Amino acid sequence: MNKLLLVLIFIISSSITSESNEYIERQGQVTFFSYTSVENIQATNNQVLSLFNPEKEEIAVSILMRAFVFKKSLMHEHFNESYIESDLYPKATFNGRIEDLDLTNEGTQTRIIKGDFTLKDITKPITIKADITKTSDGFTIAGTLDVLIDDYNINVPPLLSPNISKKIEVSFNFNYAPYEK
Repeated sequence: MNKLLLVLIFIISSSITSESNEYIERQGQVTFFSYTSVENIQATNNQVLSLFNPEKEEIAVSILMRAFVFKKSLMHEHFNESYIESDLYPKATFNGRIEDLDLTNEGTQTRIIKGDFTLKDITKPITIKADITKTSDGFTIAGTLDVLIDDYNINVPPLLSPNISKKIEVSFNFNYAPYEK
């Protein structure tokens, strides 16, 4: 019994004192853009949370859907109430792995990130091409991807279908700092 207690104390204390190699971004930026001949729609969210573990090549992102800011308040209302249904699906998430990340590279490297993107409780595998830069105090990860609205059951009324593209361009920029627990 005493030996088990000593082992547990050792494990807990070593995990507390060990150096963490995790990074966090609390105010990441995600922007989406929909181009049509009738009207362009763009929104930006500067309240995106992301965790990054370079040694494990893992990244996780959580996007609060109501935090997107539009130029027109009516677009914001339609986005949250009709298309994304933010009351039912308040967040979108991404969990993925970066392929072949070179931690010795001091410059920018372009890498593929593969993972699962969840929007409106629908999870799809996606592949993202991203630029990863090692900075003096962390990392920056930026890139773009296309999201098809049909993949996530985003229903657009026929009357408004000329106003909204079937493919939405999503851009992101995360500046990670060391995560202190």
